[in-house]
Amino acid sequence: MDRVEGGHAVLVDDGGATVTVATRALPAGAAEGIVLRVPVGPHGQPDWKAARVDQAETARRRAEAQDRLRRLRKRDPGGDVAL
Repeated sequence: MDRVEGGHAVLVDDGGATVTVATRALPAGAAEGIVLRVPVGPHGQPDWKAARVDQAETARRRAEAQDRLRRLRKRDPGGDVAL
């Protein structure tokens, strides 16, 4: 889940497309930064009631983001920006 805006969650799929869903339609534990696995229903629509938090993928992506930040901080000389 990318972010929560009011009573709606903005989700980004694996292809980069975004979809807005009412937070009440999402499973317990759904929060910003988690990965949801959402099965497709019989008519090709997401089955939000059957969505599940993917703990392993969430942890992998968080670790990847932390590693990226660590590498960026190593390159940052610090200090103010002079224009």
